[in-house]
Amino acid sequence: MRIVPQLLGAAIAAALISTPVFAAELTGTLKKIKESGTITLGHRDSSIPFSYIADASGKPVGYSHDVQLAIVEGLKKQLDMPDLKIKYNLVTSQTRIPLVQNGTVDLECGSTGVTAERQKQVAFSYGFIYVKGQLLTAKDSGIKGFDDLRDKNVVTTAGTTNERFIKSYSADHKMGMNVISAKDHGEAFKMLETGRAVAFYMDDALLYGERAKARDPHKWVVVGDEQSREIYSCMVRKDDPQFLAVVNETLGDLYRSGEINGI
Repeated sequence: MRIVPQLLGAAIAAALISTPVFAAELTGTLKKIKESGTITLGHRDSSIPFSYIADASGKPVGYSHDVQLAIVEGLKKQLDMPDLKIKYNLVTSQTRIPLVQNGTVDLECGSTGVTAERQKQVAFSYGFIYVKGQLLTAKDSGIKGFDDLRDKNVVTTAGTTNERFIKSYSADHKMGMNVISAKDHGEAFKMLETGRAVAFYMDDALLYGERAKARDPHKWVVVGDEQSREIYSCMVRKDDPQFLAVVNETLGDLYRSGEINGI
């Protein structure tokens, strides 16, 4: 899959327009970062290809993480802090929003879709990729789409919009699915791989990520009409427009310069 970021509608125009970054007096997260000399980044351990741990070093890598590091570079310039230190904090689908809310994490760029419900809890940056919900299944499973899931075990990841969607879909269409909620995407794929579920419902890019790391990627196929659409964005605390402005200004620079395509 070609991971090319897409902005929709007003977000495109917004990213291409330079905006004032912050006033002379720092507030909120920027003040915290300036005084502590450290920024805390949230990261995932199995959201391939966005934010994940690839080796024994324990350091996160991935597309979203590279975007996050670019934002840190922008902060270094804006705050005149070339020696700004980075602290990493592991988050999951269930903990990512609370940890941003309570200040444990300053910035989280992973695989979080923007929804109206989440916007009541945190603030979102410009988007950096568009994804759609589909199914990962074995080539010989006989599963071609959602109509084939009646009375079957389907796995998804706990704490995601996909989990809520598939449960509602099953109930609304009287499908009788047994929806299994795994702790993360890696565990969900293991359940699929070991036969505890016939399909894994998640955003397409994440499904291709799990397929890519399988022992035999060609055994698995992404199928089904798209059932949900989301844009992934970075999360920051609500009511902190000064920090959000810096994040968006850096993202805008990535788009204007074309650097985002290289990432």
